[in-house]
Amino acid sequence: MSQPAARGQRAGSAEGFWSAPVEELLSRLSTGPQGLTSPDAEERAGRYGANLLQPRKRVTWPPLLLGQFKSPLVLILLGAVILSFYLGNHTNAVIILVIVVASGLLGFWQEYGASGAVERLLAIVRIKTAVRRDGAEREIPVEDVVPGDVVVLHAGDVIPADCRLLESKDLFCSEAALTGESYPAEKAAAVLPLDTELARRSNVLYMGTHVVSGTGVAVAVNTGRRTEFGRVSERLRTRARETEFERGVRRFGYLLMEVTFVLVIAIFAFNVLLKKPVLDSFLFAVALAVGLTPQLLPAIISINLSKGAQRMAREQVIVKRLVSIENFGSMSVLCSDKTGTVTLGQVQVQAAIDAEGRESEEVLRHAYINAVFETGFANPLDAAIREHRKLDLAGFAKLDEVPYDFSRKRLSILVRAGDRNLLIAKGALPSVLAACTKARKSDGSVTDLGELRARVEDRFAELSGQGLRVIGVAVRDVTPDTTIGKEYEANMTFMGFLVLADPLKPGIADTVVALRGLGIRLKFVTGDNRLVAASVGRQVGLENPEILSGPEMVSITDDALPVVVDDVDVFAEIEPSQKDRIVLALKKAGHVVGFMGDGINDATALRAADVGLSVEGAVDVAKDAADIVLLKKDLNVLVHGVEEGRRTFANTLKYVFMATSANFGNMFSMAGASLFLPFLPLLPVQILLMNLLTDLPEMTIATDRVDPELSSRPRRWDIRFIRRFMFAFGLLSSVFDFLTFGALLLVLRAGRTEFRTGWFLESVVSAALIVLVIRTRRPFFRSLPGTSLLWATLSVVAVTLALPFAPAGRLFGFGPLPASFLGMMFGIVALYVVSAEIRKRAFYRNSRN
Repeated sequence: MSQPAARGQRAGSAEGFWSAPVEELLSRLSTGPQGLTSPDAEERAGRYGANLLQPRKRVTWPPLLLGQFKSPLVLILLGAVILSFYLGNHTNAVIILVIVVASGLLGFWQEYGASGAVERLLAIVRIKTAVRRDGAEREIPVEDVVPGDVVVLHAGDVIPADCRLLESKDLFCSEAALTGESYPAEKAAAVLPLDTELARRSNVLYMGTHVVSGTGVAVAVNTGRRTEFGRVSERLRTRARETEFERGVRRFGYLLMEVTFVLVIAIFAFNVLLKKPVLDSFLFAVALAVGLTPQLLPAIISINLSKGAQRMAREQVIVKRLVSIENFGSMSVLCSDKTGTVTLGQVQVQAAIDAEGRESEEVLRHAYINAVFETGFANPLDAAIREHRKLDLAGFAKLDEVPYDFSRKRLSILVRAGDRNLLIAKGALPSVLAACTKARKSDGSVTDLGELRARVEDRFAELSGQGLRVIGVAVRDVTPDTTIGKEYEANMTFMGFLVLADPLKPGIADTVVALRGLGIRLKFVTGDNRLVAASVGRQVGLENPEILSGPEMVSITDDALPVVVDDVDVFAEIEPSQKDRIVLALKKAGHVVGFMGDGINDATALRAADVGLSVEGAVDVAKDAADIVLLKKDLNVLVHGVEEGRRTFANTLKYVFMATSANFGNMFSMAGASLFLPFLPLLPVQILLMNLLTDLPEMTIATDRVDPELSSRPRRWDIRFIRRFMFAFGLLSSVFDFLTFGALLLVLRAGRTEFRTGWFLESVVSAALIVLVIRTRRPFFRSLPGTSLLWATLSVVAVTLALPFAPAGRLFGFGPLPASFLGMMFGIVALYVVSAEIRKRAFYRNSRN
């Protein structure tokens, strides 16, 4: 093997493990058919680490705390603290240090609590696998699997490690993620030559693949980065796809960097040219940069998303990837299967009918034999057949099986019945009819299928048009053969069909209307025939649903499909490989696409969607691929989750609007004032204190109320809109700052201390109160803020007003102000609030966002 394989051997595996006899391999792994003991597994977990491609990022407080101080601007300020100490300005240095540390601790406290909550939520939907430990079968998290574990696998399970098969029965695995081969690979216990290439190692199961059908028992050989999948990921250094939200935050960061860089360089240069103290000018410029930059944005985003995830969890929606909340809220199209989502998912047998349309006990018996003896993946149809009526199968013995697959759409069982070996097939009616040449009549005689085909197809269309599921049943005597393959499904005799019903969920039509009211168009993607799909569509309120079938999709090019899919309500007779094609076409059409799936064949579509949705009861591979997991498969749960997701996104944007507009206005004003004043308009420590105080109310924004109109339709991150908002309200803030300058200099004849004190009060009070205006598109007095936000705002205003008169105020360079200024300041702030309200109404009236 290659070098990574050698690393695997050092970890306790064996090079070329597919070629070693089973007994030898188990001996090298120090394990046996009954697996490991708990102490052995614990020791190996410590030796090899978690079974992950990348080490688990456990949230511990030291790195999170240090991370609050890694910003270049903060590091510059800490450097300034050291320089101030060196130059003897101890008081200034201590104040700057206290403010920087206080800001960092504030962000740390909020972010640490949020991250712990998210870890607890993710534990709810952790992917697990069955292993033999201490002689018994038990389920453990996939990341806890170690070399030597004996793994028990069923259809839909994720392969947790690179494993060697010990036992298998009709086992097929999808290895597309590793080999690129779209068809499932058949697996069997065997010993293969050492030079067998990866794609042909039929006795090996690879991490990152999954079981399509059948069962197996295997021993884990390589885990984590030592697996073949680990080698690929290590070489490619792949990273998770960037969501629109992450892309928006990144572009927003670039915008702030550009503005900050230009502003800081210009201010520092002008102040030096005006012969102001170089150190003070430098600290002033850096403090301005800190003030302009929303330092708490990463913490605010983490807090908002984690709080949103906790609220969504109360609505039975678990968010696996926090940044997917934005896509969830922006979702404009939801693709979903109908079974268990629109319907109850409780399939019931309505009738068993022969080829001539009469009730038939024989058809039911043969379908029952097929359902009882099949060992592929669990499905509601077979469960419904088994539960409909218990029949006596004495005299029948299973010989072989050809599992169901999504290309044949049939499941065949070979049974011994007396002295005959009988192949019984059931599946989608068109697929079963395609394998038949004869048909059995009601009197037991056999005739050419052509004689009854028209009657069968008419009855099929009639039942399908009523929304009923129709399953064909066929037989063939293959005596004396005791094994079968797919080629045996030919020249069969059509027995008849089963009629099954899956009632609609109560109130589903209202739920579909509620989704439409949220701006989300529901599109059904189903393997059912178009008649069944159309009937269900009409029952949920789609009067004349536009339907596109899988066979019709084949003839549509990838360039034309985005135009076609926009108008389609129901995708019927869809093959698994077509699901991700539908998702990609809808994305090209400009939609934010959600895909809800819980089956083995849904994984690629879940990954292709902007937001993949699955359910707690889904197969592991679907749950693993999803961004969001519903604890209950119900579209009502989804409706509440979307509303919470949109509230989370709305509150995140509120902080961006507040921080950028207020900060930009204040910093622009300070930059302008520094050019004509003979002294710095605010000391660096005063700017930092202002930044800290104005950030305090905004830390509570995650708990703020959200107006219904902000969550009634999908919204997307829009940098141009944010830029316009920043300049519109930032410049308005600057107008009133300059009005304050005029009042202080021309009316009150303020000196240096009075000027700084007066402007500090006006800036902080106006920035705190304007939050109540900016947080809503309504008149601020018609939209009540959250309790925490309101009290935080009022507390900051009270502390700010008291500061100049308190002993601590002198440490920051403040002094008492006459009552005349306080009255004038309140007048300016009141006028600013009214002007901002008028500006807000005009801004949103001319905006499409």
